[in-house]
Amino acid sequence: MKRDHRIIDVCHTVENGMITYKGLPAPVITDHLTRDASKQIYADGTEFQIGKIEMIANTGTYLDSPFHRYADGADLAGLDLYSLANLDGLVVRQIDSPVRDISLDAIRGLDLKARAVLFHTGWDRHWRTEAYSDGNHPFLTAEVADYLAQSGAALVGIDSYNIDNTKDGNRPAHSILLRAGIPIVEHLCGLGELPDDGFKFFAVPVKVKGMGTFPVRAFGIVF
Repeated sequence: MKRDHRIIDVCHTVENGMITYKGLPAPVITDHLTRDASKQIYADGTEFQIGKIEMIANTGTYLDSPFHRYADGADLAGLDLYSLANLDGLVVRQIDSPVRDISLDAIRGLDLKARAVLFHTGWDRHWRTEAYSDGNHPFLTAEVADYLAQSGAALVGIDSYNIDNTKDGNRPAHSILLRAGIPIVEHLCGLGELPDDGFKFFAVPVKVKGMGTFPVRAFGIVF
């Protein structure tokens, strides 16, 4: 069928035993009801599988809502869909930079208002290797996070291990962006497949009350 657009997947697949964030447990994916067992319940020739997953919220490509950082912030159920879906996308390229911190020079002068600003660092090539979580990943400075918030960005994403530097306990990018009500998507991948702009971005988690983080199916639509 001929289509007038392309859908580009930019999220990791969640698999049984997969480590996303070092030190946090991997998902356990099993059957709650097997196909063989279901044959005892349904009519002849009819069978179903019902799956079960035990998983922490920070698994795969996931979105942080303000509640992740602030007790009074919006949780997953409280997020405005207009901040997650059909956003005008912008990709900022900082691939194989000699420095880890992404500075204000990367975004100064760009039109950021109401856009999904996605930082393409190329770090996703280390996914599920020791290098991915060794602490040398790219990250946003507090100055960049503040500029994004002041500029009215709708959502901020990165294909790195964390949007913040993990070599200390400070998390200024999370603190600034989430206090401003700007959702964060971490562990993106395949951003090289997206154009710099001229696409729509989607990253919608399950609508769960009382949780601040959850995996998303993140993708861009290019017309």
